[in-house]
Amino acid sequence: MMLSRRHLSQSLSAISAGLLLSTATYATEPNTQSTPLAGPDTAQTTVVEFGPYKVNVPKGGYYDRFRMNPDLDEVAKDPAAGNIDYFRHIPKKLVDTRVGKVWSPNFYYRTSNVQLLMLAPVDKLKARLPAPLQPLQPLPGYGLVSVTIFSYKVGDVDPYDEASVAIVVRQPGAHHFNSTELFSSMRQHKYYGHVLALPVDTEIARVRGVYGYQLPKWLTPIDLNINRQNLQAQILNTDGQPDLSLTAPLPKIKTVKPQSRIETKTMYQLVDGKWHSTSVESNTLAFGQKLFPKHVQLVRHGGPISQLLDDLGAARILRLDVVKDAQLALNMPVPYPALDRNSSNKK
Repeated sequence: MMLSRRHLSQSLSAISAGLLLSTATYATEPNTQSTPLAGPDTAQTTVVEFGPYKVNVPKGGYYDRFRMNPDLDEVAKDPAAGNIDYFRHIPKKLVDTRVGKVWSPNFYYRTSNVQLLMLAPVDKLKARLPAPLQPLQPLPGYGLVSVTIFSYKVGDVDPYDEASVAIVVRQPGAHHFNSTELFSSMRQHKYYGHVLALPVDTEIARVRGVYGYQLPKWLTPIDLNINRQNLQAQILNTDGQPDLSLTAPLPKIKTVKPQSRIETKTMYQLVDGKWHSTSVESNTLAFGQKLFPKHVQLVRHGGPISQLLDDLGAARILRLDVVKDAQLALNMPVPYPALDRNSSNKK
């Protein structure tokens, strides 16, 4: 099938910047290999509890000090956190979860990420999506897969890295044409997806994600480096061998005013057999984008992420998005009974 660059350019000019659908989902994890927070000695750890599980977090770090309910005046004193005015109008609440009561939303004061938006055959995407979710199709017969690598440098739950493979899905209950829904999402800055893989680089992330929220997480080394001219990212397998590696020239980075580029992303997933939705709001501060990027080297070394991309038929890279600086407010999952009803009706 011949792809129209003009058609794709119009359809994808904004959507990929908003498809950061798995950002830090329920991962309350430290990463002592990342840039340390100002103040605490992250070489030392202390034990915290999540339900029946006990895990180590950096002693004197944000989680140790604030337990996810921070004093923002104290956070503002940390030069690594930057300006935190965005968070002052977002109230936190104690919510019930599978591992007990947790403060929500979770604040991430300094983050970065790299995302590849890839084209994949829609029949292969449908085979991996639980009903009633449907892939969004920018072109007949094709859907979208996002591969994203995140670095959370300063946050309520200490630094860590994460990677995601997600399918871009239609908004549940939507009855418009795919193209109409695509442009509606672009205008409203709202995007939807289903995560298939979410490896992390700390044990607390794996425990909290797998046992607390039934997310597809496992523990493995992840690294992201964005410098002035290029970017490098790598996901290793659990045996230390390479899984997926990425190198690319850095697109031109644009800095915008705080809170001038707000987007909302929603993930749909099953928790204890019931559908839930999880939303994250992002305040993007510095970003760059490239449609049909050149000189991108995405090497698949045969690990689980590489195999997943092969199974999905994800091949052509449509867009490269780089976020050098952003702030995130991640909510806990809430029941989404409409999907449960739709699932029952289709049985």
